[in-house]
Amino acid sequence: MFDDTTAHNSDSTSAVATEAEPTMEQQPQPEQNQPAQSSEPSSEAAATQPAAAAEDKAAPAEDFASALETFTTEAEEAVSEDKVIKGTVLKLTGTHVVVDIGAKSEGMLPLAEVLDHEGKPKFKPGDEIEVMRSKGEAEEGYINLSFQKAQRIHAWEVIEKAYNEKKPINAVVIDRIKGGLTVDIHGAHAFLPGSQVDLRPIRNLDGMKGQIVEVAVIKLNKKRGNIVVSRKELLEGEQNEKRSKTLEHLEEGSVLTGVVKNLTEYGAFVDLGGLDGLLHITDMSWGRLTHPKDLVNVGDQIQVKVLKYDKDKQRVSLGFKQLTPDPWLDAEHRYPTGAHVGGRVISVTDYGAFVELEQGIEGLVHVSEMTWSKRMKHPSKLVNVGDQVECVVLNVNPTERRISLGMRQLASNPWDSLHEKFPVGMTVEGRVRNLTDFGAFVEIEDGIDGLVHVSNLSWTKRVKHPSEVLKKGDRVKAVVLAIEPDKRRLSLGIKQLQPDVWESFFQTHHIGDVVHGKVLRVAAFGAFVEIAEGVEGLCHKSEATDQHGEPLHLEPGLEHDFKIIKMNPEEKKVGLSIRAVGEEASRSEVEAYKQPVSSTSSTIGELISWKRASNEGN
Repeated sequence: MFDDTTAHNSDSTSAVATEAEPTMEQQPQPEQNQPAQSSEPSSEAAATQPAAAAEDKAAPAEDFASALETFTTEAEEAVSEDKVIKGTVLKLTGTHVVVDIGAKSEGMLPLAEVLDHEGKPKFKPGDEIEVMRSKGEAEEGYINLSFQKAQRIHAWEVIEKAYNEKKPINAVVIDRIKGGLTVDIHGAHAFLPGSQVDLRPIRNLDGMKGQIVEVAVIKLNKKRGNIVVSRKELLEGEQNEKRSKTLEHLEEGSVLTGVVKNLTEYGAFVDLGGLDGLLHITDMSWGRLTHPKDLVNVGDQIQVKVLKYDKDKQRVSLGFKQLTPDPWLDAEHRYPTGAHVGGRVISVTDYGAFVELEQGIEGLVHVSEMTWSKRMKHPSKLVNVGDQVECVVLNVNPTERRISLGMRQLASNPWDSLHEKFPVGMTVEGRVRNLTDFGAFVEIEDGIDGLVHVSNLSWTKRVKHPSEVLKKGDRVKAVVLAIEPDKRRLSLGIKQLQPDVWESFFQTHHIGDVVHGKVLRVAAFGAFVEIAEGVEGLCHKSEATDQHGEPLHLEPGLEHDFKIIKMNPEEKKVGLSIRAVGEEASRSEVEAYKQPVSSTSSTIGELISWKRASNEGN
């Protein structure tokens, strides 16, 4: 500016000189009018030279001051509130950024305007920065500046262009606010509603801080400074485009590649490209899965087969296991009965353990097939999930997809050699392991229990419950009565260690013998009478009459003489009679009377009179 002014003044001077230049006739003689051309200046000219020199030295100083004033005015105008200027960061304080903007005073802007999403400054001393003058009071000696204001100027141009041309634009998620997110677009803040963040609601919006997302500007109000953007709109557009391409190749039986999008307890949702399909847990593996996460994870890229496609409802059913042959088709040939196989325990239940023989093939080892011992209470006492075990194939049913396995078959069956080890009639000793209503179980060796039935506890006592004779933990001796290896049954007897009172009774008594007994209990058909220790007989009510044929009233505790009228050793039964005892007594009396007690003979009449007198006396 200073140079232009100087040039302008020179041009004006030249013009004036040209206009005042005299003609040839008017020009004075050189000797008189142009003394400067002389080798020796005149005294008048010499006198005026110092003043002209002083004048020349004063003029540049005035022009520089004027130029400096003009430059300062222009710099201040450049920092007006409607212009973006470039400056250099001088330093950062705890609250502000000091910027050199080329003016008389340095500028200052709030530090908060240049912090990123992590709270760190975007600039450092020496960096170039674009700012604008801002209203408000700054610290004394500083110009109040704004970085965001300058950024908004550029940002609005970019945002308006994206809005008008309906093109996506990148934004940085700054913070979460009520109803959504605040995003930064080239320095301008915009609102991203929570409903527009994704195709489906996102629970943790805080986790998106710092992410760069592509959005579409859906609402713009420059006057109010409002910008609303949507990410969902772009995703829907992409999804629709992908769906169109996917539908071109989608048909039942086709094999597609997809990405696991979500997992549930019943399956996995797979994104096939703009269209989600359900991979049900039953179609994931030929074997058993407890949860889809045991096979796939979110984000996994997998191949699936389209099992069913409903065009109207846009529903797709997918399969994963269908990509490989069904292992059960030839399972019967690969796992014949009796074969020894190995596998991994994948599940333990109350009734047994499931063993995986291969992918998709698993068999059940029932608790009864785990050990020869009956004492195992739960399969977990023998195996755990993850154990490698050896088994024997017991049965294969491909139709029901079942294989029965056994573990105890790998060891010798102790019941097969029990006859040799404990022959019938042998006396054994063991511990009472358990008591039931029908008897007591006695363990004679590890895994071998024998049953002492309640009827084999005593010859003499009527035992109603084994606890009347034994208690759990007792060590007892018993006799082996019977062995059934196929049923794993061993019968024992304790009373057999003592002589059989019935056998002794039958050896010493016969039909017709009169015995003395005590009534134990009475039934409708007669009374049970104890005629020896441990031996009972039955007196039928028809046999319980006196000598005149009158019924006798028998009660528990009463004692009478009974005549044995029946005997059955096999069934251990004895029939008794009171009536027969009376008849036998009558015959005895007659025979006794017939004996010669004196030399005097007796008549029949005298005998009858004697009998009558005898009855009256009784």
